[in-house]
Amino acid sequence: MHIVDSLERGGLERVVTDLAIAQKRQGQDVCVLSLLDTEGLKSELLAQGVEVVVAGKTRPFDLRVLRTIRRSAAERQVEVVHAHNFVPNYYAAVALCGMPRRPTLVGTCHDMGTRLSSRKLSLFYAWSLRRTAAVAMVGRQVHDRFVGGGIVPGAKATTVLNGIPVERFAPSAERRTRARAALGLAPDALVIGAVGRLVPLKNHRLLIEALPTLAALHPQLRLVLIGGGPLEQELRDEATRLGVAGRVVFAGLRPDVAELTPAFDVFAMPSLTEGLSIALLEACATGLAVVATRVGGNPEIVSHGHTGLLVPAADAGALQQALAELLGQPAQRERLGQAAAAWVRAHASIDTLCRAYDDFYARARGRPAPQVLAA
Repeated sequence: MHIVDSLERGGLERVVTDLAIAQKRQGQDVCVLSLLDTEGLKSELLAQGVEVVVAGKTRPFDLRVLRTIRRSAAERQVEVVHAHNFVPNYYAAVALCGMPRRPTLVGTCHDMGTRLSSRKLSLFYAWSLRRTAAVAMVGRQVHDRFVGGGIVPGAKATTVLNGIPVERFAPSAERRTRARAALGLAPDALVIGAVGRLVPLKNHRLLIEALPTLAALHPQLRLVLIGGGPLEQELRDEATRLGVAGRVVFAGLRPDVAELTPAFDVFAMPSLTEGLSIALLEACATGLAVVATRVGGNPEIVSHGHTGLLVPAADAGALQQALAELLGQPAQRERLGQAAAAWVRAHASIDTLCRAYDDFYARARGRPAPQVLAA
């Protein structure tokens, strides 16, 4: 049983959905429990035969949710409860206390833990970790943050890189043509794209601020922002103030991101913080040249000069220079994009993720790792 805050569209929710579907296809009995009322990716899970339980959380510590988790685990004879991030972890830990044939509780930390600045959440999470058999971190930087910061005991911690169904993102000329038509982009447009919620930590403002200078060099330049959020109107106003509103496409929150990213020439991630970004993995799998900030797990995906370019966080000049370099050099974009796609296929596929979690579950339960038979 996977436990998540919700199934609304985001990187964590995407990776849990893909993992649960892959586990189901491999013959495992798997379900996903959402603490909050949710739609989002729910229909995708149900269409693939993965049961979804919605606990309907409505208050800060909801006893009904605890009863739903406990009852669901007992009725399904769940052996492993896999909690994703902090609130699901402490809800699961409380709900499973005293259960006959108590399932093994494991967790995954999907980001750098900025929410743990809340003292109450930090204390609840620390309590839950004493009842958690093992904790996976989605990258080395996340591991160092939690273990080095004394949040997660080193003996319980391991690193499991995120994975994606790479076949969904295979680049082709046909996909590029369809994506540009869907976004209303001209065939000869030069396109910078970004995927992520329009929130301060994603720092999309830097991309808009770079547009006037970049557009002077490339008159056909466009910026596409896929994702919704509270900063949308502020970003629209900034684009208008800078005279580039006609160059920015606000595509909104979309269920078909994989079908739209082939429209891009360059993928930009100016975030101030990241875990191991699913959007970044998907961009690499699409064969896009990437400019990303050197934060969180980004350097674990992007090797500077080999699979993309890395710049310091919040450095507008460095971001603009890297974008200008890639926009002006099609051959370099092609080289970096091909190398990035090859890296994802080798190191971050959903099959690799499933094997890693099978091993993680076995070790958490004190059992030998499952054997993988050669075809």
